[in-house]
Amino acid sequence: MRFSRRGKIIFFLSLGVLLAGTAVAVGFGWIIVNWREGAKVLLGIIFFAAIATGLILNTGFLVREIRKNEQHDSFINAVTHELKTPIASIRLYLETLQARQVDAGERQEFFRLMIEDTDRLTRTVEQVLKAGKAGARKGERVPVDFSALVERCVDSARASHRLSASALRFRSDVNGTGSEVSGDPEDLSTAVSNILDNAVKYSGQDVDVSVELGLEGEKRLVLRVRDRGVGIPSAQLRSVFKRFYRVPGRALPQARGTGLGLFLVRTIAKRHGGRVSAESAGEGRGATFILELPRRLS
Repeated sequence: MRFSRRGKIIFFLSLGVLLAGTAVAVGFGWIIVNWREGAKVLLGIIFFAAIATGLILNTGFLVREIRKNEQHDSFINAVTHELKTPIASIRLYLETLQARQVDAGERQEFFRLMIEDTDRLTRTVEQVLKAGKAGARKGERVPVDFSALVERCVDSARASHRLSASALRFRSDVNGTGSEVSGDPEDLSTAVSNILDNAVKYSGQDVDVSVELGLEGEKRLVLRVRDRGVGIPSAQLRSVFKRFYRVPGRALPQARGTGLGLFLVRTIAKRHGGRVSAESAGEGRGATFILELPRRLS
């Protein structure tokens, strides 16, 4: 299917270039033949330029639509997997409990795993809903102690991923009123949590993530989240923030997702007057995500 879509893109692009080239060639030929008749030449130039422009725009539109459809299909497949896998797991545990007697320890383990699968379902649904509202939501802006918010997100990430304090470290050079931003606490927590989850997921088995918050000048807070994971090819550093986008070849057993997490981070950062970017020395050399927000000045 993917090959078929790529073939369509190549076909429509080649067809558009061919038709545009033909239109330009015919136009110049007509101009050369009628070069002495100024009015006809001018009209001919306008006419053939309009045809060539229309063909190029139409081809570009078709190519974009094909790519959007491919991204949409990838998103549907990812969401379907994220929903079906925990549901199947929960059903298996319930059928086991129903079919035979299990001891108390094994039963408690089944309950723990089912709760984890339920949490995974909840996160997937919440992320899809937040992505759907990303462009329209306008939360209430209040003073937020960003350092305290990041610390809470780090504690939550440690608990959900069962990490030690040394595996996921946090250091802040600012706190209290010095780390205040004006924004929506729920949105900001979503952005920070998504960056942390992304860093942990793509760290592999040996998680080593550092989180640092500091000032850039007097007006901006900068959050840096560094991991030592699989890294990102330089050509993909900007694309990772696109909706539904997932870097090819970064598949890890624990790196499941819908391709919406970093898109939400970018959307929330822009809504708060900030920005987000990614840095990486290449594949296998880790990555750093940088979230910048305007500091609230008294």
